[in-house]
Amino acid sequence: MRVRNGISILFGLVLAIAGMSAASAQQTIKVAYTDPLSGPFAQVGDANLKQMQYIIDFINAKGGALGKKFELVPFDNKSQPSDALIALKSATDQNMPFIMQCSGSNIAAALIDGVNKHNDRNPDNRIIYLNCGAVAPELTNEQCSFWHFRFDLHAAMKAEVMVRALPKDTTKVYLINQDYLFGQSVQRELKTYLAKLRPDVQIVGDELIPLGKIKDFSPYITKIKASGAQALMTGNWGPDMNLLIKAGIDAGADLRYYTFYAHLAGGPTAIGAAGENRVLSVMPFSENVSVETGNKEAEAFTKGFRDKHKFDFTSAGFRTIFEYLQAAVNKAGSLDATKIAYALEGMSIRDFLGFETTMRKADHQLIGEYFVGTFKKGVKYDAEGTGLGWATETTILAKDIDQPNSCKMKRP
Repeated sequence: MRVRNGISILFGLVLAIAGMSAASAQQTIKVAYTDPLSGPFAQVGDANLKQMQYIIDFINAKGGALGKKFELVPFDNKSQPSDALIALKSATDQNMPFIMQCSGSNIAAALIDGVNKHNDRNPDNRIIYLNCGAVAPELTNEQCSFWHFRFDLHAAMKAEVMVRALPKDTTKVYLINQDYLFGQSVQRELKTYLAKLRPDVQIVGDELIPLGKIKDFSPYITKIKASGAQALMTGNWGPDMNLLIKAGIDAGADLRYYTFYAHLAGGPTAIGAAGENRVLSVMPFSENVSVETGNKEAEAFTKGFRDKHKFDFTSAGFRTIFEYLQAAVNKAGSLDATKIAYALEGMSIRDFLGFETTMRKADHQLIGEYFVGTFKKGVKYDAEGTGLGWATETTILAKDIDQPNSCKMKRP
């Protein structure tokens, strides 16, 4: 009898502990975040992680959602789709309602497929994929998914903005991009919009490079100089961009550099003072935008990050993500992924810079403002202690960047 009672008590304790663990797990709204946190692109992932945590602390201080706080759970995917899928499995095993990823459209494609398959098999444990920077157009066109929401402009939109930023006296350009889904998309879209908007421009060179493999870009710069190019146009990111521009600056190439990502971590340091007025970046934000628009609240928010971390706050879009998430969870009234996804569709909010944004229902592509910044002196906030920072040359509003889509959305 004593043994039986002992077993009953032990079983009761196990159930109680399990119940306490489940209750504890439900005290926060967990968001899995998978990006490169080691390897050649680790600087990008680490910078993203710190900015997201700063934003989550801000959102939580304003009440979180449904009375719960958001919690970021990082997973290192080492820039490999297979590791991202392992992160997805871990997230779904722990019943996390969201997974977020920014770097690598090849990884994004794998995640979309993985999320679709998991949600089809597990209708009671679905998960939403929040895309914070993987921008191949295919992801919200041919591969669009009800469970995937992209919070950055896709490569075709960015390519159009970049081409429109070319001065009239620039007639020869050289293209270098990374040889994978995103880089191939940038290459294709730049050619499309150059032909459409600037038929006077000659493409004097066009190359695809292996992702994260090139350590010395000087041979490429030699070819670019010999081509007579006036401008280099690239979607490269991380060391593939930093090392490319540094090689050009060091070689004294008479070029202007048109980029998507020169403003991100490591870019300004690699460029240095010799890049003044020669490097442009198509960007969702720079710390000087709030100064230029007189937005004191936005300036205080970004300055708070700089004071804490001693490097630039570049990802205003991450705050937009969590503000959408907060609004959608509260609107859904639960952590049910299906209800939250429907709540996100078509939602509009004014971002912290004061611009109207919309999560387009047709393809789950965020439509919002974008900027073209030039790296120069004379701005209030310099980048990475270089003495130069990003001055806004052009502001593109959401209504002027709303390209059509070919998504055929299947809803549950």
